[in-house]
Amino acid sequence: MASKLLRAVILGPPGSGKGTVCQRIAQSFGLQHLSSGHFLRENIRANTEVGDMAKQYIEKGLLVPDHVITRLMMSELENRRLQHWLLDGFPRTLVQAEALDKICELDLVITLNIPFETLKDRLSRRWIHPPSGRVYNLDFNPPHVHGIDDITGEPLVQQEDDKPEAVAARLRQYKDVAKPVIELYKSRGVLHQFSGTETNKIWPYVYTLFSNKITPIQSKEAY
Repeated sequence: MASKLLRAVILGPPGSGKGTVCQRIAQSFGLQHLSSGHFLRENIRANTEVGDMAKQYIEKGLLVPDHVITRLMMSELENRRLQHWLLDGFPRTLVQAEALDKICELDLVITLNIPFETLKDRLSRRWIHPPSGRVYNLDFNPPHVHGIDDITGEPLVQQEDDKPEAVAARLRQYKDVAKPVIELYKSRGVLHQFSGTETNKIWPYVYTLFSNKITPIQSKEAY
C-alpha cells in the first residue's frame, strides 16, 4: 500500500470547510497539503515571474487565468514527485484538470456539498489576515482578540466578496465552473461526494475513505 503515491484533490465552494478538512487529512495521513492560494501568495511575495503575472490580475479584481495558475501549480508538483499530496484550490476549471492529467493520475477526488444558507452564514462570519491568508470564523474559530490576528497582532479584514451580497454571485460562479470538473472525475469513478452542514460530521467518512487507500498515522479521534 505504501509503495504507490497517493494523489488526491478536494473540491468545494468558498466556505465549505475545505481548509479544515485538508488540514485534518494532511495530519492524519502524512500528505502534503498543496494550496493554490498559498502558492500564489508565496510567489507574489517573492516577486517571481508567475507571481507578478498573477498580481496584475488580482489587483484589477480579476480571477487569475488558467495558464498562469497552471504554470504555477505544475512547477510546484514537479518538485513533489516523490510525495503523497492533496491539492486544494486546483484544478478549478476543466482546462486546469486537463493540464493536471498530463502529469499524473488522481486516486481520489472529494467534493464537499454544503447547503447555500450554511455557506452564506459561514462566509459572512469570516475574517482574514491578508498577508498570511489565515482565516478566522467568528462562530467556530474566532481570534483571541476580536479583529486582531493571533500571531502578528495585525488587523483582520472582511473581504468584499465575503459580504452577504457578494456571496450568492460567488457561489453561482463556482458551480458553473466546477460542474464540468466534477462530471469529469465522476465519469472516471474517482469522485466521492460528502454532504452536510458540519465539518465534524463529514470528517469520519472522509477519514474512512482515505484509510482504505493509505495507512493513517493518526486516529480520527485526534480532533
